[in-house]
Amino acid sequence: MGLFDFLKNIGKNVDDGKEADQIKEHLSIGLGDSINGLNVAYDDGTVTLSGEADSFATKQKAVLMAGNVKNVEKVNDMMTVKVDDPEPEPKFYTVQKGDSLSKIAKEVYGDYMKWEALFAANKEVIENPDLIYPGQQIRVPEL
Repeated sequence: MGLFDFLKNIGKNVDDGKEADQIKEHLSIGLGDSINGLNVAYDDGTVTLSGEADSFATKQKAVLMAGNVKNVEKVNDMMTVKVDDPEPEPKFYTVQKGDSLSKIAKEVYGDYMKWEALFAANKEVIENPDLIYPGQQIRVPEL
């Protein structure tokens, strides 16, 4: 749980006044039924997420999917996780100008070829591995 910061003027477009509904639909499509009782609220640039995720990875993906939406600058994560394991420390990376997934993989894993691991961990956030943008946040999974 916590409050996560994002860049407000980048990301997926949603309609004014329909932010909560469209973010919830985006999460439901991208994550399927892996969050029980998903609730999304939007208030002046802050998205609040609640519900029960099936894993910590799902919870992190939901936060990133909600935060990588235009006009969202904060995500208040109020979700719980179904499992009893201790929560791993989330590792996120903010895409910089000139970055590619292979360049990021070289930086975080020491191997350009590990870009596929980054893409697989972020397929709900990154629809095309060649289309990432500065300011976008992605998960960096342990290998």
